[in-house]
Amino acid sequence: MFEKDMKVAYLLDFYSEALDSHTAAVMKSYYNDDLSLAEIASGVGISRQGIRHLIKKGEEQLFFLEEKLSLAKKHSELTEGIERLEALSAKLSARGLDSESRELLSVIEILAKGS
Repeated sequence: MFEKDMKVAYLLDFYSEALDSHTAAVMKSYYNDDLSLAEIASGVGISRQGIRHLIKKGEEQLFFLEEKLSLAKKHSELTEGIERLEALSAKLSARGLDSESRELLSVIEILAKGS
């Protein structure tokens, strides 16, 4: 059985534009639209095995891009950092604000808007 690796769906969000349009469309149908290999095959007009091959090839490309660029990893790390800063911001607000705390809060708000 061919099992879905949901990390691929996450990588597809970052790198789908780097794939050729046919491979990207097939992968989006499989991962985002949750279509079966048979459903995609009938819509595209190639065999189920051909679809599986395209998906595997696309997965390899996505993992290669992530290995070289690390965009998904960096995004996750930044998101986690912003969440931690927001939690710290809430604690500081509860204690009352001095000028350094207000400055920190303004930086956190800027970062949070950019995520």
